Amino acid sequence: MEIAILDRQENLVINRKIVTSIVRNVIALEQQCCDEVAVHFVDTPEICRLHIQFFNDPAPTDCISFPIDGEDDDYRVLGEVFVCPETAIVYSVEHGVDVYEELTLYIIHGLLHLLGYDDISNKDRIAMRVAEQRHLANVKSKGHILTGTKEQLVEA
Repeated sequence: MEIAILDRQENLVINRKIVTSIVRNVIALEQQCCDEVAVHFVDTPEICRLHIQFFNDPAPTDCISFPIDGEDDDYRVLGEVFVCPETAIVYSVEHGVDVYEELTLYIIHGLLHLLGYDDISNKDRIAMRVAEQRHLANVKSKGHILTGTKEQLVEA
């Protein structure tokens, strides 16, 4: 599986090896397969641009997913996930959670959207949260969670 990781932000140091492991673990645990997927780390202006362009909402958000191919394609491009580390920084400060764990959760959330999960209805939202926590526990148990030091954290 080809995993493209594009980092176009300067707020958090991103460990590409760990991101690759997270992606592989989520897809494997969901018993899915794909040939290609991309994870983009972007700044607030870019996530806002995408949010307004595709969802008519100018507010910053944590992640946006764009599925590409269906399951019946010979070569399956799962899609693209755009993640905003600045949003994770703001959330972690406001809620007292680890910024890298929050960012890991955003990656998992975006991938689950690509794999068919949704969070529009209350029932779907509950299923999404259960899946997120299952995957977060899985990657944490394997030591495959993003980490960083305070020196790597740039104020948003």
